[in-house]
Amino acid sequence: MATILITGANRGIGLALVECFAARGDRVIATARDPSTVEGLAAVVSRFPDLVEVHALEVTDPVSIAALAARLDDRPLDVLINNAGVIGPQRQSSLDMDFAGWLDTFRVNTLAPLAVAQALLPALRRGDHAKILTVSTAMGSMAAKGSDRVAYRSSKAAVNKVMQCLATDLRGEGIAVAVCHPGWVKTEMGGDGAELTPEMSATGITRIVDRMSIGHSPAFHVWDGTTMQW
Repeated sequence: MATILITGANRGIGLALVECFAARGDRVIATARDPSTVEGLAAVVSRFPDLVEVHALEVTDPVSIAALAARLDDRPLDVLINNAGVIGPQRQSSLDMDFAGWLDTFRVNTLAPLAVAQALLPALRRGDHAKILTVSTAMGSMAAKGSDRVAYRSSKAAVNKVMQCLATDLRGEGIAVAVCHPGWVKTEMGGDGAELTPEMSATGITRIVDRMSIGHSPAFHVWDGTTMQW
């Protein structure tokens, strides 16, 4: 039984991950900006009251991050999944950019995953072969050819590099670090025309977590079990 903390657990892939891990008997710490307003998360908690606990977390707020870390007390944490993310502003092409919105996108998608990971390192160091997985996207791969969603693409490309660096710095401690492409998922971000349900993506991501090891850290995983170019 592992203890897994998931950010952005209020809907979509994050909510499906909470349910997937709890259904197989893992302890889950689910975080959301305002848990009291999230009906879907409350329903999962009611199904798994002994396995799922919910905490408030604003991933761009250092005070909120520190408060979450303090609430963990001296408990070990085996897995951190940085799932919280945003698509970015309406105007985000290389020819017409909302620069303030671009900066906000970086705060959520790039800075926050590292800030959360740093704050939770004491708990991860108490875990058993701890792992940090950040949900990225194929759109952030330097091999991707598209030019739409520049704020989103660039923030994810940047967090990929951040996690590569973190993997190097934590290798000596035996903490594995990776990123993953969750697929094109039917969520608020992915839209109704997407290929995968959140449950399909979450199932694939749980398998990635299970396979992660220090010997293959870092890696850019895909939800279906393959890997891709950075």
